[in-house]
Amino acid sequence: MNNRVVITGMGIHSCLGNNLKEVKESLYQGKSGIVFDPERKDFGYQSALTGKVDLPDLRKHLNRRQRKSMGEESKYAYKATIEAFENAKINQDFIDKNEVGIIFGNDSVGKSTIEAIDKIREKKDTALLGSGAIFKSMNSTVTMNLSTIFKMRGVNMTISAACASGSHSLGVAYLMIKSGLQDMIVAGGAQEVNKYAMGSFDALGTFSPDEDKPQQASRPFDQSRNGLIPSGGAATLILESYESAKKRGAPILAEILGYGFSSNGDHISTPNSIGPTTAMQRALKQANLEASAVDYINAHATSTAIGDANEAKAIFKVFGEKTPVSSTKSMTGHECWMAGASEVVYANLMMENNFIAPNINYEKGDNETGRINIINKTINKKINIYLSNSFGFGGTNSALIIKKLKE
Repeated sequence: MNNRVVITGMGIHSCLGNNLKEVKESLYQGKSGIVFDPERKDFGYQSALTGKVDLPDLRKHLNRRQRKSMGEESKYAYKATIEAFENAKINQDFIDKNEVGIIFGNDSVGKSTIEAIDKIREKKDTALLGSGAIFKSMNSTVTMNLSTIFKMRGVNMTISAACASGSHSLGVAYLMIKSGLQDMIVAGGAQEVNKYAMGSFDALGTFSPDEDKPQQASRPFDQSRNGLIPSGGAATLILESYESAKKRGAPILAEILGYGFSSNGDHISTPNSIGPTTAMQRALKQANLEASAVDYINAHATSTAIGDANEAKAIFKVFGEKTPVSSTKSMTGHECWMAGASEVVYANLMMENNFIAPNINYEKGDNETGRINIINKTINKKINIYLSNSFGFGGTNSALIIKKLKE
């Protein structure tokens, strides 16, 4: 089988907005969603900067039994998935009559786990945790909850691959549909945003210390960059075979052409340029494209010295100096486990609306980053094909190539 794989729906809940419309406006305006969080400072963080994400109130949508097994990341994912289903014109009757799968990226459930352990320590009785605690504290909590809420009967799994989790979830879903194993898969990524989830990350000293200027602190590719900023939320995309989409008269937003992956086989936290280069080259090969066919690159760049330099080096090797590049993390911060999915939503919104969102806070590059074409102001431009990069701890790399549909 060699099915064409298309995107028929999207949903987003992030620090840039609670829906596609709000997020599109933030992207176009170059609006940052990063704030200073006093609670984190009191808790002991070296840097208390974070993306500000609204926690959805689901009492009007789900009953108490359904909500009690949902942690923060699952609530974000539910909100994004509802929008994606609406966007794709899918209702519960369709899900009941067809096999729909779900693959999500998630790599932590810090808050739910800590709250459960704290209750045991205080009460000395595990029975007081309640039946929902176990389902809130497993990495598969998102797929576990959404598959049962929406009664999905297809593939059901969670991809745990650090900051490439969301991208790999799309890539694996793409391969499953391409090979004919599924007709439709709900794919995406979710990331909790709380003081418990990122404490050990802050301990590495990788967060920007610029607490006095939150919205200028994330500076991907800029020579003055000094650390990333954690963020989160959830992004959902409906992936579907072209035949399935046409059969049901679905709105087709884009087509996935290639999925490239690799492992650095190197240091557990320090990235290199070889792995990202391999992932991008593999995505191009699978898409049967020359590098010159790509109109825009949504970079992984998190605003770290070594990571951004190595990605720029890889981009320059594969694409040269002309292809437009920006990192939406300049506005969102690093959305970690959801980033690979949310950044496909961001890039798709750009492609739909004919603009490239800016890499805000970029003024001047260094020896590596200054060699590629960083876009630091919104430009109106048609995008037919884009590439989205995602890299994570342990040296995991993912690159996706997506285009406007030309039937």
